[in-house]
Amino acid sequence: MGLNCGIVGLPNVGKSTIFSAVTSAPAEAANYPFCTIEPNVGIVSVPDKRLDNLSALFKPKKTVPAIVEFVDIAGLVGGASKGEGLGNKFLSHIRQVGVIAHVVRCFDDKDIIHVSNKVDPASDIETINIELALSDLETVEKRKAKTEKLLHAGKDAAKAAQAELDVLEMLGKALGDGKPARSIEFNDDQLAIVKDLQLITMKKQLYVCNVDEDSAKDGNQYSKIVEDIAAKEGSAAIIVCGKLEAEIAMLETQEERNEFLEMAGLEESGLVRLIHAAYNLLGLRTFFTAGEDECRAWTFHDGDKAPQAAGVIHTDFEKGFIKAEVYSYDDIMELKTEQQIKLAGKLRIEGKEYVVQDGDVMHFRFNV
Repeated sequence: MGLNCGIVGLPNVGKSTIFSAVTSAPAEAANYPFCTIEPNVGIVSVPDKRLDNLSALFKPKKTVPAIVEFVDIAGLVGGASKGEGLGNKFLSHIRQVGVIAHVVRCFDDKDIIHVSNKVDPASDIETINIELALSDLETVEKRKAKTEKLLHAGKDAAKAAQAELDVLEMLGKALGDGKPARSIEFNDDQLAIVKDLQLITMKKQLYVCNVDEDSAKDGNQYSKIVEDIAAKEGSAAIIVCGKLEAEIAMLETQEERNEFLEMAGLEESGLVRLIHAAYNLLGLRTFFTAGEDECRAWTFHDGDKAPQAAGVIHTDFEKGFIKAEVYSYDDIMELKTEQQIKLAGKLRIEGKEYVVQDGDVMHFRFNV
């Protein structure tokens, strides 16, 4: 699975505007469909107040945040799974990302064309979801044709083929009804078969309600529709005003951005919530290294053990891992110095089986 978040949706829903704001990198944004053909890719710093506080405490020469990658994928339309609107090319781009941020138009503006000539979030979501399901259905049908030929092979091969066909039948039924593959409960053996198919609708998805400026704080009637759909699917929905975020992104300092947000009546940028949601959906977590030279946020996978986390810094750290010195972010904020951490007995020495926790501050001992 790619460690990135793909921004998808119908044309003219504000995908490229939101991408440009979140990455502060210009993406072509125009009032006509398919102005984005090749996907734009942006590396985004993950805002983290814990890193800011560690830097204020240690006063390092350099502070380095964690990052996550966003991909702006061209707009899909009805019939994309059959090649409409260069759909097959765009679907292949979606297949390569780790999670999907589905941008839904939740604003009225007669000057911005809607591909269906009306604002209808439920219909827009259904259009995208059906196209993704149909694309996956084609993948399933192709695999099914190949697997059926193995039913007449040796006993073991035929048994494995039948198990795979059972899974493909389940998938075919759900996808044919326009339901995503992730809506099916699989056991571990079945999940291994499904993962090999690399289905788009197995990816985790969150909805991004692109609202007007007046609705940036509490949403509107359109965003409520999206939130209801997301709740039924077990997905998340985030309210973002792309136009407002684009204006914020143009400001030079964080102080100016904070003042702008305050004037708009917002506690934090909608894009901060989007970045955090994408980071978490990707199964990513953060540990820190802190000192006078550098305070840095490092990204690891939820469930990683200490040697794997060490390998994020350098492969030699993982190969020669001896142990890790660990304390928590909360403890350093309370006790203020590493010396006090030690005196309070809060410094832990952890070995190879330690499962790293989000917010750990770590120093690795290794031998190469």
